[in-house]
Amino acid sequence: MLAVKILGVVLLVAGTLALVYRSFSYTKGTHEAKLGPLEFSLKEKKTVNIPTWVGVGAIVIGGVLLLVPGKR
Repeated sequence: MLAVKILGVVLLVAGTLALVYRSFSYTKGTHEAKLGPLEFSLKEKKTVNIPTWVGVGAIVIGGVLLLVPGKR
């Protein structure tokens, strides 16, 4: 039962962060080349947009998990 409550809290926090930030970005190293003493690398920055419905859905599901009483 404790695991369900923890999952509910994690979903509430994740949903709130998704609504606040709306996207996140990361850097991906794609190509590297070595020509003698020279080294070249190409890094690509990617952005992932998080839809609003995902954040709202996570908040709703997290709230339901916290409010529904467990089995005893």
